[in-house]
Amino acid sequence: MLDIKFIRDHESAVRKAIIDKRSNCDLDRLLAVDNRRRAIQVETDQLRNQSKELSGQVALYKNPKSKWYVEAIASGRSESDIRAEGDRIQAESAGIKERIKVLEEETKTIADEFTALMLTVPQVPSAKTPIGRDDSGNVEVRRWGTARTFDFEPKDHVQLGESLGILDIERGVKLAGTRNYLLLGAGSLLHHAVLRLAMDTIIARGFTPVTIPVLVRDEMMYGTGYYPGGEEQAYRAERDGKSLVGTAEVSLTAMYGDEILDEEKLPIRLAAVSNCFRREAGAAGKDTYGIYRIHFFDKVEQVVVCRNDEAESEQQHHAIIANAEAVLQALELPYRVIAVCTGDMGQGKVEMYDIETWMPSRKAYSETHSASRFGEFQARRLNLRYRDKDKKVQFCHTLNNTVIASPRILIPILEQYQNADGSVTVPKALRPYMAGMERIDPAKPA
Repeated sequence: MLDIKFIRDHESAVRKAIIDKRSNCDLDRLLAVDNRRRAIQVETDQLRNQSKELSGQVALYKNPKSKWYVEAIASGRSESDIRAEGDRIQAESAGIKERIKVLEEETKTIADEFTALMLTVPQVPSAKTPIGRDDSGNVEVRRWGTARTFDFEPKDHVQLGESLGILDIERGVKLAGTRNYLLLGAGSLLHHAVLRLAMDTIIARGFTPVTIPVLVRDEMMYGTGYYPGGEEQAYRAERDGKSLVGTAEVSLTAMYGDEILDEEKLPIRLAAVSNCFRREAGAAGKDTYGIYRIHFFDKVEQVVVCRNDEAESEQQHHAIIANAEAVLQALELPYRVIAVCTGDMGQGKVEMYDIETWMPSRKAYSETHSASRFGEFQARRLNLRYRDKDKKVQFCHTLNNTVIASPRILIPILEQYQNADGSVTVPKALRPYMAGMERIDPAKPA
């Protein structure tokens, strides 16, 4: 959420962000509602002052024992005149109080509309962000590693997984419907090895591990910017007002909401491995093959909460990208870093980078990581603040990035490390987590 004063003072920049991000935001209506909201406040304050003054006068006119009343009679005013004037003032005061009630009711209505409209205003992107309508406008920043060339006909991850007896999509669908799967034996070990490598890497880089709830109150989804607009992508427990998270970012970012932190404790670096759930609504027919786009997966997420300083948050952004790159380099997987354009980056983000890993069967680099910085967008929604050295309360900046997500990352691992005999070599970085296992051999016929 943006500051309404910022919106008023930077209207042209906000209008451009609405266009560039293709946001469904009626800024004209918001500004009109804001004007009315402020006009109501001014009128209400004036009326309350008048009401207070008139109430004091009524008390004088209605009390024959008051000093003012006695002096008025002594000056020649009749009691009937004083009572009549008191009745007039009392009627005027009652009318003002009735008007205040009407304004208070309008305030409640307009406050609800104001909040709803404010939740639709997009964050103004960084000047470094490419302008583009969709992912075709994303810009490659750098590459690492070289895509493998094969001297045999390579298999895709599904063929490999089934022949190795480590992936069972058919039974996963039987249990839970489309876009589900089972990992078995060495497949499950590989999955957990990837997550453990990622957690060990991020902890060694100064992040605090956190075990989080994955079913959270809807307020946390609003606070991190997933609602409104993302309800159709989430698995919801409407009866309880809760939602299953699609990323540990929600819980990690929201855990300090409604708190004022000490500046000395910043930056806070947190990491969690969690189950993630996504309905993938609207994705019918898109990336349906295998385990690329699925309903549940595990992910190691990193979150940073830092000072309200543009240079610091930008530095932290590049640091968390480097953390993810370190894991991919340890796995020796070729990848590229992409600067995400305005039309593909989401409402609350100032700047965003994706990491795409080479997947031989797709003959392309495909997204495996997403790194975002939000400025104070999430912090304002969550009321996440800190007190600076001058004792002034500021909103924090928040950032997040994937460290690793599995089983999607198993696609390039299986495909890049396959051998001509159908086996798969276990990456060296994962062997310590798999009791020294060096290769996964095809399953023996039943």
